[in-house]
Amino acid sequence: MSTLKTAIQSIIKGDVDDSPETKENFSHDASMFELRPELVVAPKDSADIQAIVQYVGENKAKNPHLSLTVRSGGTCMSGGAINDSIVLDVSKYLNKIGTITKTAGNTQPGVYYRDFEKQTLKHGVLMPSYPASRDLCTVGGMVANNAGGERSLQYGKTEEFIESIKVILRDGKEYEMKKLTKKQLDKKMAQKDLEGNIYKQVYKLCEENYDAIRNARPHVSKDSTGYHLWDVWDRETEIFDITRLVVGSQGTLGIVTDITFRLTPAPKHSGTLVMFLRSTHDLGDLINKVMTHDPATFEGFDNYTLLLSFKLFFFFHKQIGWWGTIKLGFQLIPVALKLTRGFPQMVLLIEFQADTEEEVAQKVHNMRQDMKEFKHESVFEEDENEAKSRKFWIMRRSSFNLLRQKVHDKHTAPFMDDLIVPPSTLPKFLPEIRRVIKKYKLFATIAGHMGDGNFHIIPLMNIEKPKEKAKLEPAMHEINDIVLKYGGSLSGEHNDGMIRGPFLKDMYGPEVFGYFKRVKEIFDPENIFNPHKKTDAKWRYSMDHLREKF
Repeated sequence: MSTLKTAIQSIIKGDVDDSPETKENFSHDASMFELRPELVVAPKDSADIQAIVQYVGENKAKNPHLSLTVRSGGTCMSGGAINDSIVLDVSKYLNKIGTITKTAGNTQPGVYYRDFEKQTLKHGVLMPSYPASRDLCTVGGMVANNAGGERSLQYGKTEEFIESIKVILRDGKEYEMKKLTKKQLDKKMAQKDLEGNIYKQVYKLCEENYDAIRNARPHVSKDSTGYHLWDVWDRETEIFDITRLVVGSQGTLGIVTDITFRLTPAPKHSGTLVMFLRSTHDLGDLINKVMTHDPATFEGFDNYTLLLSFKLFFFFHKQIGWWGTIKLGFQLIPVALKLTRGFPQMVLLIEFQADTEEEVAQKVHNMRQDMKEFKHESVFEEDENEAKSRKFWIMRRSSFNLLRQKVHDKHTAPFMDDLIVPPSTLPKFLPEIRRVIKKYKLFATIAGHMGDGNFHIIPLMNIEKPKEKAKLEPAMHEINDIVLKYGGSLSGEHNDGMIRGPFLKDMYGPEVFGYFKRVKEIFDPENIFNPHKKTDAKWRYSMDHLREKF
């Protein structure tokens, strides 16, 4: 038994595991990377985590390798949930749902979103920033990555729905964080403790560099890069919200142990116009046209995803059961008949919501009528209620999981998977992206949030081969250059982690990147929380830890 395992076991109530099988299971998430932990710990409660943080803080000087990474669902696509020291598995015990009302819901971070949603819907409300991995992810991961998804177009991202969070900081104590007035902030900054010092330093950083920080905000509808300093301090409202730093920080500033979300009424009725595009030549113009109708959701996936849905059809039973899969098969028969007119290059899902089914049906029909100029390359299906369009939403939400099923000898390589640009730039932007994909001979699926200009382009590669691995860096540089040229962000939802962290300075410039580094120093000067991610990421380190086996 290792000395570290003995030490941790002696101070907590939870489980401590260093078996080869467990370390292998926790060595990778949904990214391309692999870091084998020394220890996997399942804390029983917040007190256990506090004890572990205190231990790491006290022993960091004599053991610089010591660090902590929190993991729950393990669905992070940027390598944010892996570590070669201690991994804290919060899904095993920190999975209790607290009080749910019509306006707010309390939960621990290890709760799966699907379970949290079941409880909120009993009250007619939901937390709407769920990602496509809604059936697999936990709410803790959503907070860590500042998750967004199909409803972000209408509601915004996770950061918009935080009432309060409890966070364990580097001193091993738990603190509550929420919006503060200037008077409350002054009182907090007057405290003679770590919390007071952090508030004081963050306020000073924001106030002294106010204009530069505010101007650094990416000009896109959603973003998960860096630390969102521009949303912390507002001189006009005199509101200070330090949760905007912790949400999206990927556990690099502290450990979230409790979350209270603001909830919003669930839509009463919804319907979808499905468009089968035979050509994507005018996709950029089409997207901008659709947005004039103010859809609630506007998603899409390409022909490769559709083909995989048919090829791996029985995969869906894992999500909807065998009876649901059989029903899905019957629902797809009319779709198959439509495809005899020509296999589409892309399937678009344009969803509308209203208080009555009649209103929804009218909105869907009006959208179709206004698409006449694209009729020569489109086939339409008006699904005026949620049940009829469910088959397409299952495909869209399962797109990444379909890719994770083995396709010959290739595997998902999410390295250009989350780019976002202003939708108005799409007519020029998309052809340039396609040229890069073609240049490097990448078999890549495209899915995403069309209304936000947020695309998930996920190549299928065999990166075990040196020739394929060699494509990663030059292709990513070219993709990044195009995204930044059009005023976009390198990540709309999936965060920086080990894949985009090395490029944060390119996106923001040395001055703003320096502010991000300062945030990390204020919260975690010894780098005990989730190293090698975000501002601490290095490209060579990331490439040296690519997965060897999939």
